[in-house]
Order: sequence, then structure tokens, then C-alpha cells
Amino acid sequence: MPVPVHALAHRPLTAAAVAELLDLPTAPPVAEDFDALDSELRRRGCGWEHELVADSFRTGSAHVLCTDGPSPFGTPEARHFLVFGELYPVDPDDEDLDNGPWLYELMADWQQQPGWTGHRPATVQDCETVLAQAAQTVTEHLGAAPERTILSDAAVVTGPSLTHRVWRTPTHALVVGPAADNGPYGYLTHLQLSYTPLTCGPELPPADDEDALPGWITSHIDW
Repeated sequence: MPVPVHALAHRPLTAAAVAELLDLPTAPPVAEDFDALDSELRRRGCGWEHELVADSFRTGSAHVLCTDGPSPFGTPEARHFLVFGELYPVDPDDEDLDNGPWLYELMADWQQQPGWTGHRPATVQDCETVLAQAAQTVTEHLGAAPERTILSDAAVVTGPSLTHRVWRTPTHALVVGPAADNGPYGYLTHLQLSYTPLTCGPELPPADDEDALPGWITSHIDW
């Protein structure tokens, strides 16, 4: 029986969203001041996001864009994360039932974004379906199947085991899969497309290396 998920919200990942993400590191850089960055965000149909994920951006397709640099534009050394799904996983060890109401409110905030839909309750298979659809979009855009497909575990991300899929370009790694929500609440899990420099770990461990591969994935998806 699938492990239940309290709630799932998501917005389908499109080819245009993938192309926009992959363009960010080589886009013309923007001066590191609020007015210049705000002007470029508006020109692209994007904006700021401070409620769902602190100090992030909202793309024109209503996905949440996170970066570890001051600007997402023209920073090839920065890591970029496009969040297209959010889930509130069941934690069988969590006996604090007071978490439910406010976490459901946070999930409602995600679900109410333009173009987002939600399920309550949901299943692991619902989450896997969202991830598989996103992976298919990346595959079609890159013209190549993922190099690695691996089921996550507690060492990689909190919540149920879900599938990570890995691609590489000459300079970057792309990973579709679950990621820790490092926001102020931390009980939720992102479904995201990570686009990170291969300097985080250029060599992809062998598929049968069950210890090294999860660590390689974590180095590219955690922020």
C-alpha cells in the first residue's frame, strides 16, 4: 500500500519553463541592486516571492525559482532550483498533531497560486506521476533520457521515497526529484528541477554505488 501524503500541490513543468531555467546562467548579468533586478524581473514577466519560499522569485509560469546567488541572471557559478510541486508528507514519528492546521494552510497557499492544483490527501503515486511528467518534459527538451534514475531515501530527503532522475550538460547537472524544504517550517518537501554547476561534483558515481550516488545528488539539490 502506498505511503500516504497529507497534501500535494503542483503546477506542470513546461518546455518553456525548462528552457528559461537553462538560459539563466548565460543570460546577460544584472547589476546587483534592487531597481535593476526588479526591472529585469518585470521585463521577463517574473516577480519576487517571499511568502512560499523566503528570498526567492516567481517565474512567469508561476513556478518558484530559488538561487544561491543574489541574482538568477548571468551567474554561471550559482545553483538554480525551480519548484513545480510541494507536498506535506506523513511523518509516522510525528505525534505533534498541532502541526496539521498550519501546514495545511501553507499547502493551501501553494495550491492557490495561478495554474496550480492540489490533492488532499494524496499518495506517493500521485507525487511520482508529477515527477514523471516533469522528467518527460526535460527529456524532450534535452533530447536525451536521464543518465541515472534512483529512488531517494531518508539520507537524501525527508518524507516518502521518491524518484530522482539525473541529466548532465557539459557544464551543469539537472536533477528532477524531491528536495528538502529549507524554509522556516521545514516540514514540507519540494518537487523541483535543480540546475547546478558540475563543480559541485563533476564525476557521476556508478549506478551501483549506493553510497556515493545519493551524496552526489544531495550536493546538487540541497540549498
